[in-house]
Amino acid sequence: MTERCNWVRTPADEHYHDTEWGVPSRDERHLFEMLVLEGAQAGLSWSTILNKRENYRRAFENFDAETVARFTPAKIDALLQDPGIVRNRAKVESAVVNARAVLRIREEHGSLAEFVWSFVGGEPVQNDWALYKQHAPASTPASDALSKALKGYGCKFVGSTICYAFMQAVGMVNDHQTNCDSRAHCAALAERKSNTKTGTKTKTKAKGAAEA
Repeated sequence: MTERCNWVRTPADEHYHDTEWGVPSRDERHLFEMLVLEGAQAGLSWSTILNKRENYRRAFENFDAETVARFTPAKIDALLQDPGIVRNRAKVESAVVNARAVLRIREEHGSLAEFVWSFVGGEPVQNDWALYKQHAPASTPASDALSKALKGYGCKFVGSTICYAFMQAVGMVNDHQTNCDSRAHCAALAERKSNTKTGTKTKTKAKGAAEA
């Protein structure tokens, strides 16, 4: 029987958890996608967003930031008629605003990946939670700093809690609980990447309630 983190509820959750959540990602489109989707989730369940994910990819041009940055007010109005996405004007507009911010970030930092990963020193933080829902934090000083920096570029829907969810999603932190089958896999991917780049091992920053 597969052991999973205790936030997983639905088959869509299971697939996402087993194949993507916590896997270190530096892919530019994926990073922008998760920034948009985590913002869209605000006030909703993650399962709701997962069920609409393919619709989001279609609506937002497979999360090509250059294309989304050129969306016009008329395009935004059209998206607000699309039942396949969350039809919240502030959230849809934020995706366009954030795409433009991503382009500025790339100009200054070379890539969105270089920028966001700098908030964990370029390597995933390996946490140690006995039970995810009971012990994992909603935000951290690193997510506070990322949120502040993104807001400095004009980004919307990037509060610290949303930023921490983004960091979890793209593997900047490994928050799989200790008995989860995916925890070691994500840690091994992070270590392999780290050893390839620098010859050093990934760092462990937060120890948690697994010892309590």
